Parts: sequence; structure tokens; C-alpha cells
Amino acid sequence: MAKPVNTSKTGTAARRNRKAKSAAETPADAALRTPARWFARVALWAALGLVGLAGALVLLFSTFNPPITPYMMSERARLGEIAHDWVPMEEIAPVMARAAVAAEDANFCLHWGLDLKAIRTAMASGGNRGASTISQQVVKNVYLWQGRSWLRKALEAGMTPAVEAVWSKRRILETYLNVAEFDEGVFGVGRAAPHYFGVSAADLSEVQAARLAAILPDPKARSASDPSDFVRRRAAAILDGAATIRRDGRDDCFE
Repeated sequence: MAKPVNTSKTGTAARRNRKAKSAAETPADAALRTPARWFARVALWAALGLVGLAGALVLLFSTFNPPITPYMMSERARLGEIAHDWVPMEEIAPVMARAAVAAEDANFCLHWGLDLKAIRTAMASGGNRGASTISQQVVKNVYLWQGRSWLRKALEAGMTPAVEAVWSKRRILETYLNVAEFDEGVFGVGRAAPHYFGVSAADLSEVQAARLAAILPDPKARSASDPSDFVRRRAAAILDGAATIRRDGRDDCFE
């Protein structure tokens, strides 16, 4: 028959071991441990606060229009003023929406924010081709900053699925067309249409919409009203792409 364990002796031994460890710890060790715990706690709360703030902003801008973006602020500081008017999707010519999708993200209605096939293709080509979806560009423009950095790309990749989960595709595209830069200091199709063609965003023709979409990757060096041969060729390709998107139903999520 097994002998009963004397729990009182076991407990006494454990307390003695803890006291011995405590006695072995020097005041310097305790001084180092306390700030480390404090910093870890502060870092945890700061991270949780940033996640909460990002979530709140994602919810907020799913309904309310962002009044300005970080890049707009930097350009306004540099130039003195910028041109920007928000135009609701109902007041933007449908050809403009299709042209933007054809130019920047032909599978916009098919992915969940990150186009993994495009990312693999870009990696295979050595990173010379862009793989950012319209959703990623909206996250970058509305919430983050310009320029290449791993931190920004990581934040962009983390926030994009959240935006896709909360916003509709139509809302994402509406925001994209309203915050994209079309010329130096000219933001959004609401200002770009009269700036280049003297018409409202609702009255853009197919060719005009295609030319606006053609300058989006490099608006400071390209012109929609005075297009180079490259812009003309790119606009023609965008027209064909927009027609294809309409035929095969890849505009269903925003039309």
C-alpha cells in the first residue's frame, strides 16, 4: 500500500525554494525586470490601440467620405493648395469606372483584396511589374503613406482584407476614383474631368475616361488632354479591356 504524501512538507519545501530563488535575485535583477514588464505591457496596449483605431477608421470610411488623405496633406503643404471635390459614384460615368478597373485591376470583382496570381507573376518577373490591386491602393492612399517600405506594405496587406470585408466593391472603387491623383495637385475624377476636358465626371466619354485611366500610374508625367503616343496606345488598350470586362460580367460588383 502506497504511503500517503505529506502535503504540508511538500508545501513547505516549495515555499523554501521560492524564498531561496528570491534571495538569489539581486536588486539589479529586480530593477531590470520591472521596467521590462512595464514596457511589454505598454507595447501590448499600444498595439491593441492601433488595431482598434484602424478598425474604427475602416468602419467610419465605409459610410463617410474621407475629407483628406495623408498624401493630399503633404501635397497641399508643398504646393500651397490642391484641387479636390468628392463625387458620388452615381455622378461618375460608368465608362470611367470600367476604364479604371481595366487599367489597374481587371480582376477587381474576383479577388478579396489581394490578387495572389498577380503577386506571383510580379515576383517571377523580378518585381518589375506592379501587383497592387485597387483595394490595396485605396488602403495606401486613405490610411497610409506613399513610398516603398516593408512596414507600409505589411500594414497595407493587413488592412486590405479588413476593408474588403466591411466595404462594398462599389464603395472601394468610388473611393479610389475620388482620391487618385490625376495631375499635380489634382485629386479625384470630379476635378480631373473639368481640368482636362471641361466636362463633369458624369459626362466623360469612353475615350476621355480611358485617357484618364491611362495616366493614373504616373499622372505628373502624363497628360490626358495632350496625350503622348504611349498614352494613346495605353488608352486604346484600356478601351478594349473595359469592353471585355463589360461583356464577361467582371463589372457586376460595381455597376
